Amino acid sequence: MSKMFSNADMQNLCKDLQENSRIDQQLYQKFHIKRGLRRSDGTGVLAGITNICNVHGYVVNEGEVEAIPGELIYRGYDIYDLVHNAQKENRYGYEETAYLLLFGTLPTADQLEAFQHYLSMQRALPSGFVVDMMMKAPSKNIMNKLARSILSLYSYYDADCESTSLEDEMRTAISLIAKMPILMVNAYQVKRRHFDNQTLYMHPLRPEEKTAETILSMLRPDRQYTKEEAQLLDCLLMLHAEHGGGNNSTFTCRVLTSSGTDAYSAYSSAVCALKGPKHGGANIKVSAMLEDFKANVKHWDNEGEVADYIRKVLRKEAGDGSGLIYGMGHAVYTLSDPRAVILKKKAFKLAEGKEIEAEFHLLDTIERLTPVIMKEIKGTEKTFCANVDMYSGLVYRMLQIPEDLYTPLFAVSRMAGWSAHRMEELMTGGRIIRPAYKAIPKKKKYIPISER
Repeated sequence: MSKMFSNADMQNLCKDLQENSRIDQQLYQKFHIKRGLRRSDGTGVLAGITNICNVHGYVVNEGEVEAIPGELIYRGYDIYDLVHNAQKENRYGYEETAYLLLFGTLPTADQLEAFQHYLSMQRALPSGFVVDMMMKAPSKNIMNKLARSILSLYSYYDADCESTSLEDEMRTAISLIAKMPILMVNAYQVKRRHFDNQTLYMHPLRPEEKTAETILSMLRPDRQYTKEEAQLLDCLLMLHAEHGGGNNSTFTCRVLTSSGTDAYSAYSSAVCALKGPKHGGANIKVSAMLEDFKANVKHWDNEGEVADYIRKVLRKEAGDGSGLIYGMGHAVYTLSDPRAVILKKKAFKLAEGKEIEAEFHLLDTIERLTPVIMKEIKGTEKTFCANVDMYSGLVYRMLQIPEDLYTPLFAVSRMAGWSAHRMEELMTGGRIIRPAYKAIPKKKKYIPISER
């Protein structure tokens, strides 16, 4: 009869692992280790060169980091201009943004129309896919299901999946950009039916609908939405479409691409990276934090009460015990996150005059007070600002989008950026990405099993 590890055995083995895995924190300084590929002043270690996106939040002046208003530049075009012009012309901008990221130039009207039509024709999933790959193996976590679904699509298109020709890569990328909204909504509907005992809605595709419209149309039981709602979601998709080669999920995609693996494996890995609460899952943390403030601050418009509770959270006396104000701070942006600036204005416009406006003002108060109180409690002089997650969750709520889909929507949008970076890595990378780790164990003499 085989022996099994008991819970006590496993706990003891894990204690052994912890003991054998200890690393003196001073060694990171001794060997000049750039933890998280960040320098001690917060700036990033250069790991590559890209034409795709510039995320700019500070300048280094004579060795000192100076804060500046944040900039997000797609292929040379400021995100403010991309969003503003789509809004000014009363049209949707995500498809134009995806085209720009993929091909490096803004499309003409005819090119954009052709691209939108091609996306529409690529949205449908393979025959039997929903039943075999989604209904028969549902998941409580939509990001988990998205990653598995992308990998599963490989087996439906295996004739070309190992081809790394630019044309085949582009066809795969556009196909996945088109299918991601459908994968997400179907995974959510299956989850609701299987785990929540709710009605399952599977609407037919409407070829005339753009990406944001498709998401709202497929998600809502009555398929009804206003153009204002769809354009707000479209703006979110534009803001999330790309954020430079160094963010965790994009870098993950480039690392796998550098190994020579197929597109489906690389994109699935990016989804898995984005799933983490330190990356794409942060917007859910902000939503939970807001609910905590609402429950524990009696008068939301009283800045003194809000400030007192911020102090408790920072001292780990309240909230989730992490000592963090979620939605505040960013690895690159210092004075401002342009995505948060754009989204905050649009969120206020939609919230104004509605019950949810009070929650918007509460978040605004948290945003304004946190840097001051952080300096007071921790003595830090570091400049930091609200990031896009501060307001994205509130916007999703206003759009009646369930929390299960906050991070998956991020993935749906970011597929355009991942695709652009994968192809750039294929064209310009040339080497497998392999950073070094300093090994510190000393050599040990082998002990025969009878003597252990």
